[in-house]
Amino acid sequence: MKSKEWMLIYNIVGAAMEVHNVLGRGLAEAIYQEALKHEFLMRHIHFLKEEPIHAYYKGILLDKVYIPDFICDNIIVELKATEEISSDHRAQLFNYLRIAKKKLGILVNFGERNLHTERYLYSYEEDNFILLTTENYKYYIDED
Repeated sequence: MKSKEWMLIYNIVGAAMEVHNVLGRGLAEAIYQEALKHEFLMRHIHFLKEEPIHAYYKGILLDKVYIPDFICDNIIVELKATEEISSDHRAQLFNYLRIAKKKLGILVNFGERNLHTERYLYSYEEDNFILLTTENYKYYIDED
């Protein structure tokens, strides 16, 4: 991961925090998605909203299409508005990362009292997902 990617993660989470501070918890996911879209625009964060991700098998395009909430450059952002993040929510983000061949993803939950975010780095070689924290992210930054 490049340091500019970590800064983009930081900015995306900051935008989500602003949305949560203004709207609070308890609304539908679609409301948060629309508000976050506007916050991204105000902060000049480049994004694609609900951009389809196509799956392939041995070079054959499959009918199944995955649609994450946002793709910000190379970062997949998946939103939730639930009491807490579940393993199913993480599995959904992990599927998106694998199929899109992206290495960074953020899971954002607006449904908790305080905004909950999880940032993941996907290692293709090991097929492993690493939870990035403010303590460990520096170990995964490449030289720019």
